[in-house]
Amino acid sequence: MNKSAQVQQFLASPVFGVVGASSRRHKFGNKIMRCYLENDLRAIPVHPAEQVIEGIDCVASVSELPDEVNSISIITPPQITEKVVELAIAKGIENIWMQPGAESAKAVAYCQKRGVNLIHGGTCLLVELGFHDH
Repeated sequence: MNKSAQVQQFLASPVFGVVGASSRRHKFGNKIMRCYLENDLRAIPVHPAEQVIEGIDCVASVSELPDEVNSISIITPPQITEKVVELAIAKGIENIWMQPGAESAKAVAYCQKRGVNLIHGGTCLLVELGFHDH
């Protein structure tokens, strides 16, 4: 599958999880969250310590996301990404987008071995969807 088809499949999810979402507007985890909302896409922030981000209730873990979430964006340090992908795949999430800086070779290999639609290696949701920071 080429990158365009992968992105299309990723974006077909009715709801998206944003793992590493942040309430601080200058952080990428917040920009990714706002990018979904700006494009009229439903997104749920995932953060163990935050309660509400951009007016939307957070869940503490990937395992708490509703079943309608088929795609997640990951904006976490690589060692956390490794744990996140294990939880996501165990939950049945089929599409994972590791934002630049979140990838680790171990996490990538884990996803590839399990047949996940994985987007990584520099492709950024903010560029693909177009993000206007205001």
